[in-house]
Amino acid sequence: MPYPGRQVLDVLPEFVGTASTRQTAEQRARLLEFCAEHYAAGRSIHELAEMTGRTQSAVRRALDQAGVRRRGRGAPPMYEPH
Repeated sequence: MPYPGRQVLDVLPEFVGTASTRQTAEQRARLLEFCAEHYAAGRSIHELAEMTGRTQSAVRRALDQAGVRRRGRGAPPMYEPH
């Protein structure tokens, strides 16, 4: 039995057309704030990239610039190793 596909998220209206190299300081600040807030709330880098219309690399850079410590890859371990 195949698993259902993941829903693809639409770019939020505030980020439509802002994924250029000529962003204003306000647009960049809003991106950093948005990514930091939603990543801390549990969103993935993949989801943030879809929501902002940017690449995953651009979202990683935004999180780094915002000083956000990124989570490790994959799901968290179910138990503590001895």
